[in-house]
Amino acid sequence: MKLVAQWSRIESGLPADWGSARLVLEVEDGTERARAAGLLGPAGPGLAGRELRFQVERSGGPAGPDGVRRLLARVDRERIAGTLTLLAANRAEATIVTPTASLVDGWRDALAALPPDWSDLWCELELDSSDHLDRAALLAAPVNPTRDRTQLAFRFRVARNFGYGVSPGMAQRCLERLDTDGIHGSVRVLRALSETHNAATQGPVWRVGGKAV
Repeated sequence: MKLVAQWSRIESGLPADWGSARLVLEVEDGTERARAAGLLGPAGPGLAGRELRFQVERSGGPAGPDGVRRLLARVDRERIAGTLTLLAANRAEATIVTPTASLVDGWRDALAALPPDWSDLWCELELDSSDHLDRAALLAAPVNPTRDRTQLAFRFRVARNFGYGVSPGMAQRCLERLDTDGIHGSVRVLRALSETHNAATQGPVWRVGGKAV
């Protein structure tokens, strides 16, 4: 069963007054587990053995029910198999204030979920509003963003030491510009490679949908 369907089943079984739910995603393969952690970055997953643990906040935001559904759909599209279970559910407080996570925080969380020897990344910046597409493209110009016209998103490459892609520090500075400008969204790592070495090339490429990225 796909992860989105598993979450829908869990959500339908939650009490009417639930406020937050702790979920556990178990992924057998270590490499796929790291990829899943990157895709779930905005939800702030924590790693415990073979498990990724994260919390869903009913009040919304990147880790709200719909936000988590979108993140799990991305994991499904990458064909990463796993088992999603409910660890605990808490009742809603009388007043809940959930601050909007910054893009820089999301970037740091995404990097923290990667293996320590990562070298190349293919990343995605998804915006909350189409009103900010042009402004975001301008502020993020140093990362050479490529527009994904199937959604409100840009994709870009990051190279840690050498090769094709912007440096992690420059990527963070661009995201800081977006935060300062009040542009909200989420950033995630779609694919990652470790310990790559150039061999008369600018670095590795991924083949996605028949195209090199």
